[in-house]
Amino acid sequence: MAAQGVVVAGLGAAMLVMLLAGRRADDPVQALTGGVTVLALAVLPLAAAGGLWRLRRWSRGPAVIVQLMAAPAGWQMAQNGGVWLAGGAAIALTALAVLACLVNPTATEALGIGPRGSRDA
Repeated sequence: MAAQGVVVAGLGAAMLVMLLAGRRADDPVQALTGGVTVLALAVLPLAAAGGLWRLRRWSRGPAVIVQLMAAPAGWQMAQNGGVWLAGGAAIALTALAVLACLVNPTATEALGIGPRGSRDA
């Protein structure tokens, strides 16, 4: 989760640096908005990573949501071929691996999340 957040934050920062350097900005307002939006999107995986690191129960929901958004985005990127294939495959496979870790019984137990039907009647 933390690596995903750092990559997204790096992409947002790179977009802003390219804007300040005057490169690839057909519309400076749109480039600024895009860079700031991507930086804002980095907050969710970084916050979830921090919560998971501290074994906070609330962090699993945002982490799952990020993975459910990343997997199809990676798949779509991979459909374009070339360098997009490698990047998209990395995103999709990472999302699936993190999702598998998040639903692993050991992880759910560590986060204090148990099966719903296990309460004594």
